[in-house]
Amino acid sequence: MHKRSDTLGAGSLRSGGLTAISLFLVSAASAVIGVVIAREFGRTEQTDGLLAAYGIFLVVVVAAQAIRVAVLPQLARAMDAGRLAGELAGYAIALVLISTPSIVVAELWADPLSRLLTGDESAVAAETAEYVLRWLVVAGVMQLFAALAASGLAALDSYGIAAAGYAGGSAAGLVVIVARVEPDGVRAIAWGVTLSALIAVLVPTIALAVRASRARMPRKAARPSGLPFRDRTRAFGVAATLPIALQLLYVVSLPFAAELGTGATTTFVYGYLAASSIVAVTAGSLGLVTAVPLARGRLTVEEMTRHLVSASWIALVGVGAAAGVFAVAGGVFVRAVLGASYGGEVGADLGRLVVALSPWMVASVAVTLAFPLTFVAGRTRRLPWIAVGALALQLPLSWIGVALLDLYGLALALACSTAVVLLALLTALGALTGTARGIALAGAIVGGLTLASFLPPSLLLDATATAVVGLVLYGGLLLVLRPRALTGSWEYLRALR
Repeated sequence: MHKRSDTLGAGSLRSGGLTAISLFLVSAASAVIGVVIAREFGRTEQTDGLLAAYGIFLVVVVAAQAIRVAVLPQLARAMDAGRLAGELAGYAIALVLISTPSIVVAELWADPLSRLLTGDESAVAAETAEYVLRWLVVAGVMQLFAALAASGLAALDSYGIAAAGYAGGSAAGLVVIVARVEPDGVRAIAWGVTLSALIAVLVPTIALAVRASRARMPRKAARPSGLPFRDRTRAFGVAATLPIALQLLYVVSLPFAAELGTGATTTFVYGYLAASSIVAVTAGSLGLVTAVPLARGRLTVEEMTRHLVSASWIALVGVGAAAGVFAVAGGVFVRAVLGASYGGEVGADLGRLVVALSPWMVASVAVTLAFPLTFVAGRTRRLPWIAVGALALQLPLSWIGVALLDLYGLALALACSTAVVLLALLTALGALTGTARGIALAGAIVGGLTLASFLPPSLLLDATATAVVGLVLYGGLLLVLRPRALTGSWEYLRALR
């Protein structure tokens, strides 16, 4: 299963890097959209409604990525058995039957859903959410099919085409938003996100069709095969339950944030999006591209532990750098990017909120990496129960957190719930002790390096200079100290293919 490579770009790091670049570009486009929203609409009831509806879209996108993770092992094995086309067709039909009701629900019940999301505190926020929600649910459904098509290409060991589709779609959607946001307002945001999803699904789907045509694949090969519909829907349900629950931990926090006044929801959403983008670019890319090679071999507990700790090390290095920058220059950075509405204490609070989300990022990195292994190892039976338990825990934690520490309390509540999910996943995999110890050690070392790099310059320099010098020191310490676990993790992921 593991094969050494003599080139830096070999193995899973190459595919992971390509996928990470794609996710970075998508996240960058999303960040620019956030900047447009902030500069065009400020921090108002309208942005509260817009970003609350966007939270539902994120739930569906998370479900799409979960489905991508869940079907990858099955598609990889189908590819080896010469029945990939039939397997893809079966999953596509199941997705059609599953996703159609969500579009109907969004169309018929957009009004009560929007009022629930916005806490029924503002008619402007609710009306904005209602309009945007109808478009974003359709966009989310298209993301489900984009994920399936990308998984089909991944089973063929092709990651670049799907990455180009996601990145190109994000760029096209951004162009529409920038061009139309002034005359059309929030409607342009909904249109742009929907266009992004459309391109994301078309590019990999067309690529699969071209490959099939070039291979002169007979039409009967694309007839649904493999698992019956009931088993496929069950697989989707099991795959999506936990990631959706993890996203709902954030969504159920929104009404608590709304109780803190106008703009609090917007601040919380921006902080969460920044933190989740860091997790997606680092751990998300590694989790996706390593699922296929791991599925092609026998996965022992020792291998799972090594994989989780190694991938966590690589991802946490990025988390440390981002947390350091937001800690010393978050307010300056936020105001420069989002505009005057986010200056002063508003920007500083947003920067501190991202830092407060650091424990959540550490837990989320590990959860993102552990989740695909439950499908590779066939340990998915407990996932729905873990999801239910996490949601049940988040409600009282959110209430306590917001009462004690406002938005920072919500951040800590998310971290606690996600950490419980991580412990449950590691227990289900039978890899709790060694993995938890390894990830805790990685988090402690990265945290120490972050403090050593950013704290001293903050005592002497202004915020911007501190961020620059801190990043240089951070990279220098990593190169000089070369922690053994980090170098071993790098070599492991280079060899995995």
